[in-house]
Amino acid sequence: MVTGALAATAPKRPGRHTLSGRTFFWSLAVVFASSTTMATLRFAQDWHLLLIGTVAFGAGSLGYLARRRQRPGWLRIHIPAMGGAYVALFTGFYVDNGPHLPVWDRLPSLAYWTLPSLVGVPLILRALARRRLLRMRSMSPGRPGSGVPPGQPD
Repeated sequence: MVTGALAATAPKRPGRHTLSGRTFFWSLAVVFASSTTMATLRFAQDWHLLLIGTVAFGAGSLGYLARRRQRPGWLRIHIPAMGGAYVALFTGFYVDNGPHLPVWDRLPSLAYWTLPSLVGVPLILRALARRRLLRMRSMSPGRPGSGVPPGQPD
């Protein structure tokens, strides 16, 4: 959790961001291995850990590979994938530990599954928007930016 937060808040250049991001990715691999082991030993009680661990590691792998290969548009993949891995990691933590945490123990179990996404997804969208990587569709009919009303010839 700490290395993911460090990577997310670090300036996006070689150094702290890449080192923290790489450490976060390999930590995800360890979490995936441990969640798989736990789910294998007690599947009826811990099946959700396998599900969440798979989603987190899959998203993290996608983000890590996008960065390593740096094909055109790689940031459009890297940011939501790494952010999604972090959200999944938080979800797993709260689903597994929420019922035992002060304040969280008063919430319904659905909150453990949804609150990390309700906080994380807007932050991911903000990161994409700040880098002008978020494509917004115009709600008005006609050609955006053309100044020509719909149905009117140029």
